[in-house]
Amino acid sequence: MRNLTSASPEIETRGDTWRFPMDQPLTLDSGGSLAPLEIGYRTYGTLNADKSNAVLVCHALTGDQYLASTHPVTGKPGWWTRVVGPGLPLDPGRHFIICTNVIGGCMGSSGPASTNPVSGEVYGLTFPVITIADMVRAQAMLVEALGIETLFAVVGCSMGGMQVLQWAADFPERMFSAICIAAAARHSAQNIAFHEVGRAAIMADPDWRGGAYEAAGVRPEKGLAVARMAAHITYLSEAALQRKFGRELQRDGLSWGFDTDFQVESYLRHQGASFVDRFDANSYLYITRALDYFDLAASHDGVLAEAFVRARHVRFCVLSFSSDWLYSTAESRDIVRALNAAGCRASFVEIETDKGHDAIFLDEPALDSALRGFLAAAAEKRGLS
Repeated sequence: MRNLTSASPEIETRGDTWRFPMDQPLTLDSGGSLAPLEIGYRTYGTLNADKSNAVLVCHALTGDQYLASTHPVTGKPGWWTRVVGPGLPLDPGRHFIICTNVIGGCMGSSGPASTNPVSGEVYGLTFPVITIADMVRAQAMLVEALGIETLFAVVGCSMGGMQVLQWAADFPERMFSAICIAAAARHSAQNIAFHEVGRAAIMADPDWRGGAYEAAGVRPEKGLAVARMAAHITYLSEAALQRKFGRELQRDGLSWGFDTDFQVESYLRHQGASFVDRFDANSYLYITRALDYFDLAASHDGVLAEAFVRARHVRFCVLSFSSDWLYSTAESRDIVRALNAAGCRASFVEIETDKGHDAIFLDEPALDSALRGFLAAAAEKRGLS
């Protein structure tokens, strides 16, 4: 099923949900499979005659396919409109941009909120456990279905950057260049710990109902909001929190209670409350678990460089932010060292900023410049005008 919608006066988007038939299942790392497989997606721009200008953008943990078009639930602009658009680094006038909702998500792709074709009921916790590699295999199926043999670039930030690395390990022959922004080659113990706090908050909510809240007609909104609040702290640096909020009060004087005395408390509560309107609690469990399981070197005898030996023809750009403690510059440097050891061509830029991990989505001219320069050089090598 495909449709045409107008996202803005300047950008037209195409896409909806691609449904693969029962005889085209997605095989999963857990040993199971998904059939029929559904992938929610959006495309921006036009595929050129030789199909050489396609760019796949991979989203972060709570993102979706609406990277540059109005979100149908919130009504807000897409999550990367500062990078995708006319005259921007990813330009629909030059690139055919594809963005999918990852499997396990809740915006059209097969996930725990989808209907189990066997039982006719919502999957809930009967949905199989998924991995980053499973997400990438599903994307590869869609790209092939769209008739594209080789992607000009695979671009991703945060969890999306992990998908970029997985693409390079599993499908290097199907990509020309790769951009990995603020990511890591495996999830750290600290990040697993933060995810466990979020999952515990969801599962402690009485309305979670063992994952069967849909059948009960309720939603674990309080638990999901707390999970979002905890995660959001990791996206900001101490300097950014101090600059934005400091110890500023919400009102004159203290409440001498447990209301929102401080502006930072109000901000986090707002982030939690707005998140539950657009995201599914079980999807949060499944996607965070997929992140926790991610360790690209594990299937290569613990040697990260071995994951990239087939990707020597791919042009890599790795970017990090100096104040990002969720996925630090040290982790990006580990990726670059592994790429160099594998004989790959890799450029690396650490962007000086005090905005933390959230710099991905904020006004950061150095990021724009790095993306524009790398894509222009890659396009020249690829023979794109």
